[in-house]
Amino acid sequence: MQSVKPHHENLVERARGLRPIRMAIVHPCDLLALKSALAAAAAGLIVPILVGNEEIVRSLASRERIDLSGCEIVSAAGSRDAAARAVELARTGEVQALMKGCLHSEELLHAIALPESGLHTQRRLTHAYVMDLPRYGQPLLITDAVVNITPDLEDKRDIVQNAIDLAIAIGIAEVRVALLSAIETINPKVRSTLDAAALCKMADRGQLHGALLDGPLALDDAISSEAGQEKGIVSRVAGQANVLVVPDFESGNMLGKALILLADASAAGVVLGARVPVALTSRADSIATHVTSVAIARLLCADGRPGEPAQWNVA
Repeated sequence: MQSVKPHHENLVERARGLRPIRMAIVHPCDLLALKSALAAAAAGLIVPILVGNEEIVRSLASRERIDLSGCEIVSAAGSRDAAARAVELARTGEVQALMKGCLHSEELLHAIALPESGLHTQRRLTHAYVMDLPRYGQPLLITDAVVNITPDLEDKRDIVQNAIDLAIAIGIAEVRVALLSAIETINPKVRSTLDAAALCKMADRGQLHGALLDGPLALDDAISSEAGQEKGIVSRVAGQANVLVVPDFESGNMLGKALILLADASAAGVVLGARVPVALTSRADSIATHVTSVAIARLLCADGRPGEPAQWNVA
């Protein structure tokens, strides 16, 4: 497995001390998905339940000399069937989390979002990246750059609260949420500034809890104390944010990819708001990043009992 960056390594180590959970690996029909699942098992994070075409999975494992002894396989006809079967395992409590394999994200999210899935909560589904940046002294959450395309104020309330809960679960002591826009003043023509102001007031009134919120803030205000001081911004969030709430899918997607490609960031990802956490990774991610996403999902699970990690052999 490739080396894990420091912030991500800390998350993996935190999760190692907990009892492994049963996690459904949805459509693990390529080498990356299969190796990532077994690497997470070898790290003591999960007991993997492989949900996919059994013939393909076993053929892949045989070709690559991967030992599947001890692995439970739930056979499925294809990726959509695998998603449906994995969701059913979560609904009945047979698994405590899901991990995306080599299917499209939309297929898995669609299965979770169906009214009959049994995985709904009072919150909508949202996604958060947990970024490890070499020059940033703490993990940095970015939300929502994957699930909600043009979120309205009600959607953003759930995006923010889900991210706060995630930050607390991974051990961030003081959660500081920056509500991003292109500017740091209220402008009626820029909707993200109005949403940011409303969300801050919602936090004041207890409709959001567990964190400090400030916004609108431009990106430089959120992460650079010098930028905030130059602009006269007095804030406990500016310059030290650990959660960035982006205005929409497009801005978040570009911000995340820019950090990965230009700033050497690693981006683990998880879907929030369902009854079980979902490790949602990209096919471009490393095995190490997949394992970190699984660790984050483990930390989000309610069962925090310590336990001995299972013994797995990974080729």
